[in-house]
Amino acid sequence: MSGAVVFACMDADTLGGIQQVTHTLAQGLAGRGHEVHVVGLHRAEKPFRYVARPLYARHVISRSPRSSVFEKGRAGGLLARIGPAFAVLTSPGVVTRLSGLLPERTRAIGQYHGSYQHARICSHLGSIRRHYGDLDQAVFLSEQDAWLFAEHALLPNTWSLPNPLQGWPAARAELSAARVLGAGRLAGVKRFDRLISAFAKASAPPWELHLIGDGPEEPRLRAWATQEGVADRVVFRGRVDAGAMEREYLGASIVALSSEHEGLPLVLMEAAAHGLPSVAFDVSGGVRSIGGLLAPPGDVPALAERLAALMESAGERRRLGAAARARAEAFRLEPVLDRWEELFAHMER
Repeated sequence: MSGAVVFACMDADTLGGIQQVTHTLAQGLAGRGHEVHVVGLHRAEKPFRYVARPLYARHVISRSPRSSVFEKGRAGGLLARIGPAFAVLTSPGVVTRLSGLLPERTRAIGQYHGSYQHARICSHLGSIRRHYGDLDQAVFLSEQDAWLFAEHALLPNTWSLPNPLQGWPAARAELSAARVLGAGRLAGVKRFDRLISAFAKASAPPWELHLIGDGPEEPRLRAWATQEGVADRVVFRGRVDAGAMEREYLGASIVALSSEHEGLPLVLMEAAAHGLPSVAFDVSGGVRSIGGLLAPPGDVPALAERLAALMESAGERRRLGAAARARAEAFRLEPVLDRWEELFAHMER
């Protein structure tokens, strides 16, 4: 492959899914001998270090966090110094800011980390329609999402690439603990209130629901658990360091996701790698690619029914957990890096 690889984010060092995926891919490709750069258009308010010893170069264009001023001259100068590259523009916002500044012979890849279902109810679909078709490649998280964008956004250049797992666990969950695990920021879009309601309908002692994460919704969710009569069995664990999440997956028997929208949720991928079966709302091709028991979006009684089915059957938990781990093989870092290199080779032909 000729040329460098540049990953560009609105800000590259915020604690978030796009950033984690970006640094994981950057380190992996650099480890394979590629020249890799990670560019943040703005400085993060609270920079988070994803890789202890990065093999890639890191750059920040604007020194002001959340600045409305985008320094085009500085960005254009950096990209010119890097030279011809595969430029991975990680969001619609980055595409609109950088696509006109890319040097000649640079191949532009527009990446989208959400689902088609989410894009169509916000401004993203319009932006993707206007800009992604002019890029060399448009990359989505699942084959189904790539097809939907090709059909409904009239894109001739779609490709599907899943996000990678950072590592692969040797141990598998025993699936014997009476514990359902939910993980994510306690914010409105995650709709943990629906998960609490489904858990209340589906469960009886000794089953507990452990929520990993913090956020502004915690007081309301505690009150909701009380109203649903399960305050003594919904455990708010707060934020857990990424390095300690393996213990959480191994100590649970089911992972549940109740979000209004997701692309390819990391918590389901990591849980699957640990052999943990999942219950989720059917909100994207990415969620469907992981498997598990799916309920119609927003249908709390159906989510409760799926939870109850797994709570009542250790055999079903083991069957679905084994299937989940087999599916998660596709998200291991090395196969995903192979697919990125296949994309680069395809674009060079």
